[in-house]
Amino acid sequence: MKILVLGAGGTGGYFGGRLHEAGANVTFLVREKRGLQLAQHGLQIESPKGNATLKVKTVLAQDVKAEYDIVILSCKAYDLASSIEAIRPAMGPAACVVPLLNGISHIDALDAAFGKARVMGGVCQIAATLTKDGVVKSMIDVHSIIWGAREPSQHTAANALGGAFANAISDWKVSENIMQDMWEKVTFLSTLAGMTCLMRASVGEILATADGRTLMKRYLDSCVAVSSKSGYPPRAPTLERYENVLNSDGSPLTASMLRDLESTGRVEADHIVGFMLGKAREFDIDYWMLTVAYTHLKAYENRRAANRLG
Repeated sequence: MKILVLGAGGTGGYFGGRLHEAGANVTFLVREKRGLQLAQHGLQIESPKGNATLKVKTVLAQDVKAEYDIVILSCKAYDLASSIEAIRPAMGPAACVVPLLNGISHIDALDAAFGKARVMGGVCQIAATLTKDGVVKSMIDVHSIIWGAREPSQHTAANALGGAFANAISDWKVSENIMQDMWEKVTFLSTLAGMTCLMRASVGEILATADGRTLMKRYLDSCVAVSSKSGYPPRAPTLERYENVLNSDGSPLTASMLRDLESTGRVEADHIVGFMLGKAREFDIDYWMLTVAYTHLKAYENRRAANRLG
């Protein structure tokens, strides 16, 4: 099995690097600067699960050929259109893309580009970044990746990818219901991102206010209702876990979107919060908290575009 990973940053660099380390045939599709960095210093991973410096294969966009079985897509949602064009030459007749983006709406774009039969579902959980020196730095001891078939024809490829991950330093699973997994993640992530960005505070700091717990619950309840109306009600153990995390007094937890916002970077407002707001309005579900959070994020984007931050 030949695997192409788009990018060698925090997510793609970590999971692709661990696949390579485990003996899989992995190539990274990178820009020229990153390709030179990897050629000179190797793919460097720093992680609580163990450090590694790996000599990896890379390819530039102009040299990509349709010779891969799996393409792992780990871009930000706002880079989806350009990422689709970057991987298009790699998508031969039998290739499947495994997207690791947050949210749901990218699936429609990928289906339109490549056909549903060649687009699996996928989610991951990792807190990793690419340092200025080109090191993939994992910050906590959580590195999980889940993918699965959306069509019966994808089961063979999904299981073969599991074989490639068999000896990798990651927690992984081939899901039997990947869309359920994806809806559960966006339910939690929209709540965490919407609330921590709106309040510019951690879960614990929000809960320490007079009405923080009530607002957190109202936001989560709206997202749960959206998922349920969409045909994917969160499973009881999953929902209980989310409720515990979002009601943990003193928790320092924030969404990565808040870190992006505080560093004046781009945010996935439309893909995470805007998507859930649109669905809530479509289903006539309480969307007040989603509206306020989304308006806050779009106002931030307007200020950023006008260079009025800071």
